Amino acid sequence: MAMRKEDVGQGPTAFGGGGGGGAAGGGARPSELNALLGKGSSFEGKLLFEGSVRIDGKFTGEIVSTDTLIIGEGADVKGEIQVGSLVIVGDYNGNAKASKGVELKAPAKVRGTLITASIVIERGVFFDGTCKMDSSGGASSTPTPPPLPPAKPPPRLPPSNAD
Repeated sequence: MAMRKEDVGQGPTAFGGGGGGGAAGGGARPSELNALLGKGSSFEGKLLFEGSVRIDGKFTGEIVSTDTLIIGEGADVKGEIQVGSLVIVGDYNGNAKASKGVELKAPAKVRGTLITASIVIERGVFFDGTCKMDSSGGASSTPTPPPLPPAKPPPRLPPSNAD
């Protein structure tokens, strides 16, 4: 189902319907949604976007943005994701990196690896995978600083000759 930007806040696939809630780190409103892959739609490939995008249909591939991706209830998304904020209410299978934060909202089913600076998981979410906390803001090529040298032992006091 293709929709114009003006129509995004209307109908059963509107942002916020079906438990989508607000977007992590921004509280996006329907008028701020830039694109929608509606229920009954499917797409395979690479998605690059600015602003907020909601997927309620099926998507397979790669998604890249510095903004907000919402995987709505009933959605089925498989692939690699790198975004600013990620909200999942539907099914997701893959590896995702969200530089700002991730929200997993019931009845989400998530399988894979999540890398993010902040995560919220609601009761009722199924999460089978790993989560790595990363506050670097998305700079994955930054080398890890070397470990600190071992601390020096405290100086020994000379024995006292107090009788």
